[in-house]
Amino acid sequence: MLIRQLGLAEYDAVYAEMTAYTESREDNTDDQLWFLQHPPVFTQGQAGKAEHVLFPGDIPVVQTDRGGQVTYHGPGQLVVYLMVDINRMGWGPRQLVSSIEQALVDTLAEWGIDAAPRADAPGVYTGERKIASLGLRIRHGRSFHGLALNIDMDLEPFRRINPCGYAGMEMTQMVAETSQAISVDLVSERLAYHLQRLIVKESSGMTNESPE
Repeated sequence: MLIRQLGLAEYDAVYAEMTAYTESREDNTDDQLWFLQHPPVFTQGQAGKAEHVLFPGDIPVVQTDRGGQVTYHGPGQLVVYLMVDINRMGWGPRQLVSSIEQALVDTLAEWGIDAAPRADAPGVYTGERKIASLGLRIRHGRSFHGLALNIDMDLEPFRRINPCGYAGMEMTQMVAETSQAISVDLVSERLAYHLQRLIVKESSGMTNESPE
């Protein structure tokens, strides 16, 4: 599995690249995990409804083909896109989602944060507060899109939407749950470890790249 660290990257460029990568994959193409942050953007999933975008203001709204509804991305939030051939692994979508959720739970536990998934609302929660969101697409047995973990960000834009279609959903982040400074780079390193531990047997390498 190849891990790419893309830094702060515009959503449209990354969306185009991961779509192209997924469409061009062959049976022996490496799986990849892309770790990055986005400038402020709302993304609307396939199930999204316009009325859940309340007042976006100066933040762009981008329609995507991932699962789920509307969410927000911004600096201080770690986004991971998972290009994984689940057919090759003999997995179904539920196994991939469960592994992603467990990787998030295990990562958060390293900072003393007690978190868990919920059967009625995808993502990972601490109490009733949502700390991580999931939105995947499976095409020809290969996943793309992924997860977003709130670390140390401005949560105000979430009040401009109904997050994931739920009016009044309370969002939280790692710094709010721990009252300590947290490095996005360190969280990225630990989440990469747990994702690889749960999804693959070994990593094939690591690069630091940016989309063209």
